[in-house]
Amino acid sequence: MPKVNVYLPDDLAEAVKKAGVPVSAVCQRALEQAVRRVTAIRETVLTDLDDAPAGALAHFTAPTRTVLKLAAERAQDAGAPKIGTEHLLGALLAEGTNLALHVLRAMEIEPSQIERELTLRQPEGEAVVASASPGGDPRRLDGPAANALELAVSEATGLGHNYLGCEHLLLGFTLEPDGIAGRVLRSLGADPKLARRAVTAALAGYVHLRAAGGQDRATAPAHARQELAEAVRAELGPLDRRIARLEEHLGLTAGD
Repeated sequence: MPKVNVYLPDDLAEAVKKAGVPVSAVCQRALEQAVRRVTAIRETVLTDLDDAPAGALAHFTAPTRTVLKLAAERAQDAGAPKIGTEHLLGALLAEGTNLALHVLRAMEIEPSQIERELTLRQPEGEAVVASASPGGDPRRLDGPAANALELAVSEATGLGHNYLGCEHLLLGFTLEPDGIAGRVLRSLGADPKLARRAVTAALAGYVHLRAAGGQDRATAPAHARQELAEAVRAELGPLDRRIARLEEHLGLTAGD
């Protein structure tokens, strides 16, 4: 039977040993579930998303389904063989109302920056590739895009959420190693740990916002959205200071 190495953080590895968790059985079950989900995602045709979704898309929020629909349109317009992470990220920006945009701004990453980077990294000659690839279908996800969605599902599950929103999709992008979206976001400072912390803080702030004024995050007044962004930045402050201390201790400078 083939072996697959699984790397764990030291604290988690120690906790697993103490608890006597059957690592092999747990990993096999988790991988089986992940394979089923990612296969279902890859086989999904992203059309007619205005209808009530089923299967792999059943728990996607309305903004997330809008992003998928826009991404399919972008891939088709670009002559791409399949939907890539660059189309998904561009669609997330175009949707315009989702929580992921507030999270990005709270991390001081503006959508205009992302758009510029996406333009610079856009694959050349997509139309040629599409016409030369009989298996191409701009309504389906390519490998990195499907993996990013699978990672988004895993992040949502890890946070205890029974839905998949654009904020989870953002986390999936930052974790996925091969797609253009992840490379763009990480180059602008949205590493997975920072993004996860920002999403957690933003969700807590959104709950507080709803409790205080009954406002939807998309229709809340500008001052309320600013308060949400400030709450996220306050939550990220200790992490930023800790990183700065570590860099100072290691003798790193901004130019290194």
